Amino acid sequence: MSKATKRKHVTREVLDEFVLPEEHQQIVQVVAPRGNNLHEVKMPSGDKFLASMPTKFRKNVWIKRGDFVIVDPIEEGDKVKGEIIVILFPKQIKFIQKEGFWPEEFLKGDKESEDSNIIQIADKLEKATLKQKGNNEYSDSDSEEDDNDDDLFINTNRPPVIYYSSEESSSEEEEENEEASSPRTDEDDESSVDH
Repeated sequence: MSKATKRKHVTREVLDEFVLPEEHQQIVQVVAPRGNNLHEVKMPSGDKFLASMPTKFRKNVWIKRGDFVIVDPIEEGDKVKGEIIVILFPKQIKFIQKEGFWPEEFLKGDKESEDSNIIQIADKLEKATLKQKGNNEYSDSDSEEDDNDDDLFINTNRPPVIYYSSEESSSEEEEENEEASSPRTDEDDESSVDH
């Protein structure tokens, strides 16, 4: 079987098959990739462990932080305690929820994330209306100069980075920079040379 044919079959299997977890299988959420086709996953109880990606999915299907998968447990594993069997997409998640197999802990997380998304959308709409009112008062050239990062894509594969600035550290750095940038005089040169 050629690579293209294999990729087509794997993609069709992942997207079109609706599977319910068996008794020994678990629905887990991907927390972070750990390299070498290993992913850290979180159970509904909050326990975390590593799960391996089988070879049929490698280079054919990608998963990211926040995705849900069905894992088959590996009993003899020390660090890697599961193997990913099924990657769940929104249609499959809705099917599992309708059948009543979806963990309630993940439902709560979905509702919280939906609520936060609604709040973010409302904030963006409010900013857009304020910006629109402001643009009516000023010329179009002024609106091009606005630096607005609200429309940028948020990468869910990386944890959010929060930058802190301290006024004390910035004032110390400014003092050091002033001392380093002060011009040298002839007296400084003469005192550094021994006669």
